[in-house]
Amino acid sequence: MELLTIGAFARASRLTPKALRLYDEVGLLPPAAVDAESGYRFYTRDQLGPARLIADLRRIGMPLAEIRTVCDLSPEAAAGAVTAFWRRETAGNATRARNVALLVDRLTKEGSTMSDTTHAVRVRHATRIDAGTCRDTNEDSAYAGDHLLAVADGMRGAAGAAASRTAITALQALERGDEPAPELLARLAATIDDVDRRLRGSGTGDEQPVTTLTALLRRGTQLALVHIGDTRAYLLRGGELSQLTQDHSWVQAEVGQGRLSPAEAAAHPQRALLTRALGAGRQPVEADLALRTAQPGDRYLLCTDGLSAVVDRAAIQEVLTATGDPDEAAGRLIGLAHAAGAPDNIACVVADVRPAH
Repeated sequence: MELLTIGAFARASRLTPKALRLYDEVGLLPPAAVDAESGYRFYTRDQLGPARLIADLRRIGMPLAEIRTVCDLSPEAAAGAVTAFWRRETAGNATRARNVALLVDRLTKEGSTMSDTTHAVRVRHATRIDAGTCRDTNEDSAYAGDHLLAVADGMRGAAGAAASRTAITALQALERGDEPAPELLARLAATIDDVDRRLRGSGTGDEQPVTTLTALLRRGTQLALVHIGDTRAYLLRGGELSQLTQDHSWVQAEVGQGRLSPAEAAAHPQRALLTRALGAGRQPVEADLALRTAQPGDRYLLCTDGLSAVVDRAAIQEVLTATGDPDEAAGRLIGLAHAAGAPDNIACVVADVRPAH
């Protein structure tokens, strides 16, 4: 029987030696053998399956006590246990989002003057959608109104196009609400859960509807941000461009782990591989939610990767800074994408925050 050192087993199982030592100490994954003199641990290849399952369960945040129970179950029963765990987690997302938003709202008000938080604003916006040069169909969707800005990038043909429209339509139902922004985050979480569940349940095989989504919902000067996938939201404020979202992609995860540089990630052949999307996978997706305060003079850009993957950030900032009219800015951004080959569908929303009077 071949024995693997703890280092070799760690690489093969995607666990660290530190994690393996912890799982041995708690009785979750004991080694196959331990050297009596050195105390060095050895593992067999038969243990790779349980080890990878443990890694996957830890990755979704399951506690060690529950993992021990799941590892003793049959694959079918384990799938049921994971589903039950994620349902509990998802049910708590809306409550946590509301509590976090309430805290952020309170701290924002404590740190701002009354005039900052009550100043009325309006939004001037423009939307552009373009099929690009290499696609026969357009799977991107975009919407802009005074209270909602959104882009979505569907995948897998007609099913993806329908999915992107479904996601944005669901948010439009929230556009005219009057709840405060903290309450809106909770409604956003519930709406995203519902859309994800409907998309996952409506497809079969290659017709599975999948989409990314990035959107801003406004209540007064408060903006509720929701994000899933690799569509992006940018903010130009005071001449500085910042990215408000983080791509849910494999290469971004590798950058976060220090295994790829941002430049390597931008050119990587797997850069379009997503780790989160609405309608994808067997488990409910978790959206990124945040609460921001809009200020007069802000300019927001929401776009699909048909723009961000082919036009570099410096060029995007130059257009947003130098072009006064949102519609002209959106048109120039589409032009840059075409100058770079426009290999994908392109959707973008440019929106300016202005004083109400």
